[in-house]
Amino acid sequence: MIKYAIDNKLFHKEYVAKYTNASFLVKEGFDFKDGLFSGYDEATRSYDKTKWEFETAEDGTPKRDETLEHPRSVFQLMKKHYSRYDVDTVVNVTGTPKKDFLKVCDAFCSTGKPGKAGTIMYAMGTTQHTVGTQNVRAFGILQLLLGNIGLPGGGINALRGESNVQGSTDFGLLFGDLPGYVGAPKAIPEHATLKGYLEKETPKTSYWANKPKFLV
Repeated sequence: MIKYAIDNKLFHKEYVAKYTNASFLVKEGFDFKDGLFSGYDEATRSYDKTKWEFETAEDGTPKRDETLEHPRSVFQLMKKHYSRYDVDTVVNVTGTPKKDFLKVCDAFCSTGKPGKAGTIMYAMGTTQHTVGTQNVRAFGILQLLLGNIGLPGGGINALRGESNVQGSTDFGLLFGDLPGYVGAPKAIPEHATLKGYLEKETPKTSYWANKPKFLV
């Protein structure tokens, strides 16, 4: 569906360019080949994630191309990554009848424009897999492409099996999170004061640049 939305220009371009990191430029050398991203160390079975960093200006903000045409933009790298998932491949892997899959793609991708909204609601059928995390990340990518995050009727909504599970995350009942999914301070010098905590933990861009407002 991600490939379908991109190939058929059904994504919400203004939203994607201005409100996601799709316009950010990734440093030279990033690649994906034979199932592995750049920076993989076979001996430790881990990645050197510095190979995935964004190009930044002198003030630390990421360099951008809001036309989404730069070959090292997140958008173009994502487009290349998902190019392998054509319709025939997907229906062969999933067993979904092709005509039904295309109907679903058309219906959901029609929400990728102003005045429309689409939501994804999921439960354990999405998460309880060896690739559960990737499933939810794919939902996030699709919804951001369609501009369905942050507006009424949109989002990715987990249908939690127990009310206390949702409540523990929303209301800060877990040791590692304050209410609103704001990380709890740690016993480190930088977190000794509110000012120090916010200076260390607030990113320069993205939705979380609002962290001082949320926390205070």
